[in-house]
Amino acid sequence: MGVNLKEIIPDEIKIIVDDLRSLRGRVIAIDAYNALYQFLTAIRQPDGTPLMDRMGRITSHLNGLFYRTINFVEAGIKPVYVFDGQPPEIKYMEIQRRKKIKEEAVKKYEEAIKKGDLEAAKRYAQMSSKLTDEMVADAKKLLEAMGIPWVQAPAEGEAQAAYMTSKGDCWATASQDYDSLLFGSPRLLRNLTISGKRKLPRKDIYVEIKPEIIELEKLLKKLGITREQLIAIGILVGTDYNPDGVKGIGPKTALRMVKSYRDIGKLFKAIPSRDFPVDPMKIFDYFMNPPHNDNYKLEWREPDEKAVREILVEEHDFNPERVKNALERLRKAYKEHIKGVQKGLDAWFSF
Repeated sequence: MGVNLKEIIPDEIKIIVDDLRSLRGRVIAIDAYNALYQFLTAIRQPDGTPLMDRMGRITSHLNGLFYRTINFVEAGIKPVYVFDGQPPEIKYMEIQRRKKIKEEAVKKYEEAIKKGDLEAAKRYAQMSSKLTDEMVADAKKLLEAMGIPWVQAPAEGEAQAAYMTSKGDCWATASQDYDSLLFGSPRLLRNLTISGKRKLPRKDIYVEIKPEIIELEKLLKKLGITREQLIAIGILVGTDYNPDGVKGIGPKTALRMVKSYRDIGKLFKAIPSRDFPVDPMKIFDYFMNPPHNDNYKLEWREPDEKAVREILVEEHDFNPERVKNALERLRKAYKEHIKGVQKGLDAWFSF
């Protein structure tokens, strides 16, 4: 779900990325689960069936991960994928909510198939997407074969990515969710893994989606608030740790409230405790001080073409010729943009 701050993020502070090559030399920490779910959702047959190998194992996530990552490296981007670890206890309600939605979506998918309604079937199939431990393990194995680094977070991947970015090891955090800003990432890069033409839900209309950059300091200055107040807004609106938020409070109302109260503790005390099934200060403290992993090394290597072919072609029945051509692109991009290329000083400053 993630926190929905769209209403209060001014368009004028968003930096639209018209060409991925403008991000050349940037190290981007990508929320791996967020990206893999997007691939699982988008890469499907007309009836909603995901791509699968001869054993019936889903491969949509590997398809998206492989080809999209090559596009990044060709643009000169140095991607690093950050994987979720153990979710915090305060996320229990959201996990159960998602589980219920998926179960209901499976039932509706089966009904749509029986009726022959392929559009509805695809929509419900996308909603029922599930990322298994085996699929995550395959994704990590593929990244290693491609020479792309990945980092295991102790808990939330977005929190780990934000930490790496705030340290200066990465230039931005890539995710669809605004939570990265609450976790303190200096820059959030949205739409990186879904850029291109996309069909609007239930409409025969296609729109061009471009990556956009939101800088935390610019956002806070424009809104006239602190990061602490931004976190409070998120808690009032609803986060993964209190998905329902406070009834009747949207982003704009929450913004007015944090400016009025200033003191976060007093603000939360002014709201009936029944509106907070989870102690809001626990959520606040988690955003401010989430667990993180310091034991990581960001190293990009030349792709192991034999290993990639074994994973994609031999294990999962990918088209040999397509994989061969893609590997040639990856090897060329690695030599041109990563091998022996030192990051310029400007890579660490404002876009």
